[in-house]
Amino acid sequence: MILETIIIVIYSIAILLIFMYALAQLNLLYNYISSKRKDESAPKFNLGNPEEVPFVTIQLPVYNEMYVMERLLDNIAKIDYPQDKLEIQVLDDSTDETVATTAAHIAELQKTGLDIQHITRTNRVGFKAGALKEGLAIAKGEFIAIFDSDFLPTSDWLKRTVPFFKDDAIGVVQTRWGHINRNYSILTKIQAFALDAHFTLEQVGRNSKGHFINFNGTAGIWRKTCIIDAGNWEGDTLTEDLDLSYRAQLNNWKFKYLEDVETPAELPVVISAARSQQFRWNKGGAENFRKMLWRVIKSKNISPKTKIHGLLHLLNSTMFLNILIVAVLSIPMLYIKNEYAHLKDYFLVMSFFVMSTVIFFICYWFMYKNIYGKGIKNFLSYIGMFFVFFSIAMGFSLHNSIAVLEGHLGKKSAFIRTPKFNINSLKDSWKNNKYIKKKLSTNVFFEGLLTIYFGFGMYSAFVVGDQGGDFGLFPFHLMLFAGFGYVFFKSLASKV
Repeated sequence: MILETIIIVIYSIAILLIFMYALAQLNLLYNYISSKRKDESAPKFNLGNPEEVPFVTIQLPVYNEMYVMERLLDNIAKIDYPQDKLEIQVLDDSTDETVATTAAHIAELQKTGLDIQHITRTNRVGFKAGALKEGLAIAKGEFIAIFDSDFLPTSDWLKRTVPFFKDDAIGVVQTRWGHINRNYSILTKIQAFALDAHFTLEQVGRNSKGHFINFNGTAGIWRKTCIIDAGNWEGDTLTEDLDLSYRAQLNNWKFKYLEDVETPAELPVVISAARSQQFRWNKGGAENFRKMLWRVIKSKNISPKTKIHGLLHLLNSTMFLNILIVAVLSIPMLYIKNEYAHLKDYFLVMSFFVMSTVIFFICYWFMYKNIYGKGIKNFLSYIGMFFVFFSIAMGFSLHNSIAVLEGHLGKKSAFIRTPKFNINSLKDSWKNNKYIKKKLSTNVFFEGLLTIYFGFGMYSAFVVGDQGGDFGLFPFHLMLFAGFGYVFFKSLASKV
């Protein structure tokens, strides 16, 4: 019974942690709904008055972006802002032929009177954080807007964000990400679903109550003095944006999130690119938990509730580890349940925690209807999307759990940027993209084994027990089978 006891204890702890996270999401939903009733009349710069127009630097950190570089530069050149108060830094760490083509394109834009500079480095020390820090040292702007290479801000973007810095306490204004290729495939749809939840419920829910939020690495604008006061960019984690965000807020800087300002961007269309992005984000989250845990706990400037939300925020990626634990142990638990009748009351209590899924279902519906609208048709579409999203998210849990464990254990790795594609329709092909990782991850093999394992879990529903089976976990194992199967076969297909 020792092994069974260990399994029950670990399983229970993981279930309880997931439930705590679900309750935090429910609290964020409450904050999100209540924030809609606020009438904010914050002071703003009058950009119609030349005396109030501040100098802005736009930073474009890029690395080997053959497919989107031209689109990026042409789009940024359309930004509507007084030219004498705007400079653009192309922070180019590229090591391929795009260095020359980018330089030529920038030279053409300079002829139009645009203050745009091509800044290159001889090494990639600090990766993206290092490039941003080096550019900041010579930036002329009082405010620093940052865009990754796959983002396409509208021409009025600065006019909709800069005015909020009239409040001297605001250090960052962050905008919501849009998705230009949301409907390209199931993969892009589930990525959009997850990001939409973050950029509605989470960012608004936290920001409206003064809890920690994060600059999302792009589509936001910093006050230069805020960056410097917080200790500047550091490259010791894979999510330098989350790191600097927490350091700034621990120094009492306020962040302003604008849900109504959408900045369109391209989602990864091939699973290897999505895997790279997920690995970096999840490992970086765990690294920042290690880095920020005691700073948050010991801070005298923030409330206990903000501390709790902050720690859960930093532990977001660790939920994948809890999901994987619950998934793997659910099959042994099925057999334990039917072997030990005296544990009936325990399993009755544990069944209550299916409420976690119900809570997520309710929370994400508010996000979904905010984008697509109400109505029975949209609700039915949402039900399908919710279970597809949850299945594939669980299918990524092994990959993401490895990233999380590496982050918590302090294992360092290089910053692997996400390949960009410039693909918007099914007619476009990504097959010849030179930046796609050719080698198949070892994790894929284990994802295949887990697909078989959860297939066995479904089979087990028919053979355990004396009453003709136990189907309580069958839907869960079906979702896991489908999720891991999707990730496994999609990963194999991407290498063919």
